[in-house]
Amino acid sequence: MKRRVLLQLALLPWLPAVAAAKPVINVSTLLGEDPATDVAEQVLREAYHRLGYQLEVHRLPGERTLIYANEGRMDGELYRKLGMDRLYPNLIIVPVPLLTYEIVVFTHGTEFVLNGWDSLKPYTIGHVRGIKIVQENTVGMRTEAVPTMTQAFQKMMVGRTDLVVGNRLSGMAVIRNLKLDEVRVLNPPLASFPVYHYLHKQHEALAAPLAAVLRQMRAEKVIEAIQQRVANGS
Repeated sequence: MKRRVLLQLALLPWLPAVAAAKPVINVSTLLGEDPATDVAEQVLREAYHRLGYQLEVHRLPGERTLIYANEGRMDGELYRKLGMDRLYPNLIIVPVPLLTYEIVVFTHGTEFVLNGWDSLKPYTIGHVRGIKIVQENTVGMRTEAVPTMTQAFQKMMVGRTDLVVGNRLSGMAVIRNLKLDEVRVLNPPLASFPVYHYLHKQHEALAAPLAAVLRQMRAEKVIEAIQQRVANGS
């Protein structure tokens, strides 16, 4: 009996820490450093914090991010475009946009008039593996899929590809980091669309409270402040 009491007393300092631990939500996203991912992660980290949860982000290659989320091996997908729940029926959209995603063309000396996806057909296109909109719109074209945006740019710089197609924020960050001053962006964008957080259906009860918190954060201009901070590299 005395030994049991001593053991209980020894454990007392740990009890507040255990009680204070927040439940963890594990979500997947694509590999690589990406300002758009940084925005989504920071926005959702704050939103989950307000609901009493801790967010853990796991970077996975290609479509594995969606597969794991759909199978319930992850609690959700960090961010994707509208409609992913039609392709992955176990996913539930949280219907508040986290940011606007712009798909643009980056070139290094390749000059042409950009007029939609079809105007890319004569060229070899580099892109990040797993970005659905790029994969769907370049079917039948010559493409080089890689795990990260940095690798896509590196291939273009050594002549393995003619173009890189991807998110404007991500590409501009690579240009700054690698000091690729000679790379330019062609206009207009190929696509511009909002992106959303997705949850596995086992967490369906979280979707409405999370949407309410995100709307509140938008009204408080918290999301806007995060977007500006990431865009400025701070």
